Amino acid sequence: MMTFSFNPKRMRALHSIWLALALATGGTLQAQQDVMISQYLFNGLLINPGYAGSHPYTSSSLLHRSQWNQFDGAPTTSVLAVDGALRNNSMGMGVLMIHDQIGLTTQTDVSVNFAYRMRLGAGRLAFGLRGGLGNTRADLFAAELSDPGDPNYSENQQITQAAKFGFGAYYHLQRFYLGVAIPTLTALGPTAQTAVPHLLTTAGVVMKVSDGVMLKPSFLVKMVETEHPQVDLNLHALFAEKIWLGAGWRTGDAIVSMMEIQVTPELRIGFARDFTLSEIRDFSAGSNEVLIGFDFGQGITAKRSPRYF
Repeated sequence: MMTFSFNPKRMRALHSIWLALALATGGTLQAQQDVMISQYLFNGLLINPGYAGSHPYTSSSLLHRSQWNQFDGAPTTSVLAVDGALRNNSMGMGVLMIHDQIGLTTQTDVSVNFAYRMRLGAGRLAFGLRGGLGNTRADLFAAELSDPGDPNYSENQQITQAAKFGFGAYYHLQRFYLGVAIPTLTALGPTAQTAVPHLLTTAGVVMKVSDGVMLKPSFLVKMVETEHPQVDLNLHALFAEKIWLGAGWRTGDAIVSMMEIQVTPELRIGFARDFTLSEIRDFSAGSNEVLIGFDFGQGITAKRSPRYF
């Protein structure tokens, strides 16, 4: 049997972790949270429906995130995103599938994203809408209970379903972008949970510093009612138009290292690792992400290599 010596800091961290898991698996989820991925810089549809169709070809990506490694019941997230341009790039469409699991609770969301794109100055401005369905299931019989008669766990599964809607605006030039979005504005349905809107503001720019080297500073600000804003500050360097290396800082949460390799004009792979700064770091080896992206379609022949955003 594993034993622990008493440590106030460790006990507070354990309490925070188990409280989070209990809220996620203890029968009734009071609020839905948007998932957060470190590689959103290379997966823009995840945070902004206005991103759909921002390239003249079809773009697809598959991502998996394992959070708080070495901690039982820690969150895992898988994301499949596909988007492309329609009607001479004046419209865009994307499909997003998110599978998120924490403890005994599994949440699956499927959404369709539409964006209308127009020229504005030297760039393009897009307004996007998102609509989809979400399903949350708690497998309560899988819990190991100190009190088997706990009425909160008297039923095997608790399932909630909801229709979800969001919107976003996205403006971009060849080497600059600015986006504002609420990915999940509301959730509707007889068993829908309360949606917690996240207002996301993000921007970035690409600058040439020497032959074969580009820099891309960027930021993301996430604002949630009753909580302090969370800020991501990132800096990426592109070498020989093939390899992105980057680092980021997420306030109060983690330091992030990232890499993306443009294997071919169509294929790219990405990796990210979060180094936790909170008290959870005493029990976790951090978080890992792996991304595989594949671009295809008629516009791929005119694709600039690499893609900056």
